[in-house]
Amino acid sequence: MGTKQKVYIVEDDTTTRRLLKLRVNALGYDPETFENGKDAWQAFSKEQPQIVISDWKMPGLDGLELCNSLRKSYVESYTYFILVTAQRRSRVNLEQAIEAGVDDFLKKPISSDEIWNRLRVAERILGFCNQVKQLENLIPICTYCKSVRNDKDMWEQIEHYVNERTGADFTHSVCPKCLETKVRPQLQAFKQSMQRKVETIAV
Repeated sequence: MGTKQKVYIVEDDTTTRRLLKLRVNALGYDPETFENGKDAWQAFSKEQPQIVISDWKMPGLDGLELCNSLRKSYVESYTYFILVTAQRRSRVNLEQAIEAGVDDFLKKPISSDEIWNRLRVAERILGFCNQVKQLENLIPICTYCKSVRNDKDMWEQIEHYVNERTGADFTHSVCPKCLETKVRPQLQAFKQSMQRKVETIAV
């Protein structure tokens, strides 16, 4: 996988927390453990992990509250959130978890195969998110007039587009290639046109 992806493990039960850390580390990830949601949230604000595996029920800030806080925060990239449940949850509880922004679920007792499956899905989704972000960073420019399509699906001059977002101003010039292929032929044509007009007047 190259650089190990950071995984936060948030679990108040010491035995389960250690077991998750060992299994996640064995799968090639870089786990960091927290015994409550509050500590994980404070760490998240300084170092955004790619994946969070969190228990649902914890004292203080629980798994749903942690996920909800994470989703409301401004972050540069997406974090995949896996919620650990001790037993089968009702449809209402599952809908509540999804509304909070939970991506996936793990049921206790947790097997190595299940962790591997969930982390592979997380990797795939994070890969898709990165691809979408790269596409969004591409600026659509008209092939002919070089206008730029903005985020309101309106076309505007590239100078205005860049100035509005960066404050940069433009000075205009002509490159050597365009000088020879565009400007000089236009000047020559204008010169010939004026010469013909002078000749017509003289006659």
